[in-house]
Amino acid sequence: MTDSWVNPAERAGRDLHLDLHLDPAGGGSRRAVLGRALREAIRAGRLAPGSRLPPYRSLAADLGLARNTVAETYAELVAEGWLVARQGSGTRVAPRARPVEPPRVPEPVPVRPEPPAHDLRQGLPDVASFPRTAWLAAARRALNAAPHEAFGPGAPRGRPELRRALAGYLSRVRGVRTGPETIVVCSGFAHALRLLFGGKVLRGPLAVESYGLPFHRSVLAAAQVRTVPLALDEHGARTAEPSALKGVRAALLTPAHQFPTGGPLHPERRAAAVDWARGSGGVLLEDDYDGEFRYDREPVGAVQGLDPQRVVYLGSLSKSLSPALRLGWMVLPDHLVEPVLRVKGEREAWAGVTDQLTLAEFIESGHYDRHIRRSRQRYRDRRDRLVSLLARRAPHITLTGVAAGLHAVLGLPPGSERSVVEAAARQRIAVDGLAGFRHPAATMPAHDGLVVGYAAPPDHAFGAALDALCGILPPPPDGS
Repeated sequence: MTDSWVNPAERAGRDLHLDLHLDPAGGGSRRAVLGRALREAIRAGRLAPGSRLPPYRSLAADLGLARNTVAETYAELVAEGWLVARQGSGTRVAPRARPVEPPRVPEPVPVRPEPPAHDLRQGLPDVASFPRTAWLAAARRALNAAPHEAFGPGAPRGRPELRRALAGYLSRVRGVRTGPETIVVCSGFAHALRLLFGGKVLRGPLAVESYGLPFHRSVLAAAQVRTVPLALDEHGARTAEPSALKGVRAALLTPAHQFPTGGPLHPERRAAAVDWARGSGGVLLEDDYDGEFRYDREPVGAVQGLDPQRVVYLGSLSKSLSPALRLGWMVLPDHLVEPVLRVKGEREAWAGVTDQLTLAEFIESGHYDRHIRRSRQRYRDRRDRLVSLLARRAPHITLTGVAAGLHAVLGLPPGSERSVVEAAARQRIAVDGLAGFRHPAATMPAHDGLVVGYAAPPDHAFGAALDALCGILPPPPDGS
């Protein structure tokens, strides 16, 4: 007879996988093979103590064995103490039949780098200032207002709510000439480079500034794009030189605030770069680095406003809000929109819908503007503290690039950069040497310096971080 009804609580224990080929060379009867398989399942923990085994008739049918073979195997394991059998309760794994675990070999403990005592790296905002309350409120409003279709597969352009909000904001604040139809949402600046060059929407060679982020150069190198360095001076990249962009098909610039040396691109050079793009059929990529954080000058509008059909405008939230929000945007010339969308694919694979909806509401409600204003004042105060302290304690150190952004460049005596960076490492001060940002093929004269970010340390630790920085700087040349 078979059970006409099975308690649902017991049903989970009825299906049983057994490996009946544990020892192909061992031979033995079917009963011996079944016994070995059951013992191994108990040892390995796949059959936990108290687990109910299938009735021997059911297991025999499942495994294609004779009923007597299974019944005798159960009886043998009961006698050995592996199983227990009680009238009305079926056959179960014995409570004390614990799996025999192999001896554990201690895994090597990974050596984690000690966190810095003072974090003065460039490009990092004050993460403690993230507007949690306002962001949460915006998320609630955005999710309540979102249409049902927003929670389906995401479109590669990005949510229309966010593209509309960005179009209005960028036009109002940065002078970008765009509508929602030419904006494509991405997950950040590096993602934009991968889409444009990794997807062969644009091809090299690509002109870049002689000083810039090595990570961006590595992204381009992975896409097999050759980069050609443009010399820099106090007016930015030398785009006005006739030979500077010869043979180049695209140019990547940071016109609002050259990274890392500082300063906006001179108006004549902005115009020269646009003229080159028009005349050669090339494309300018505008990294709007620190465009919103200016302190001692009027805001510089985007180069994209001079010719939207020859400039790709790129931005992200990594410094204005948080690098943890993987959201960025491309404002594209009309002829590049569809090629970029083809590379992205039919569905959005990077930027989450909820963050897009929240950012759209955050911008439209005015909270983004208020956050930028508060952050600008906070970073200005920190910049001023850095300038004032160096003027008192290290007046021989030159300071540049401080009119905007989240970092400053400290000029060092020739030949001293390496020793200062090594001293910083010994004192657990995270700071970058200027040489690390120099293009390997740059021909312009090199300068020793430190790129000091003043946004990342928490408020309570900022003074100590500046004191530690002053402690590693070289003394004046005369020793005074």
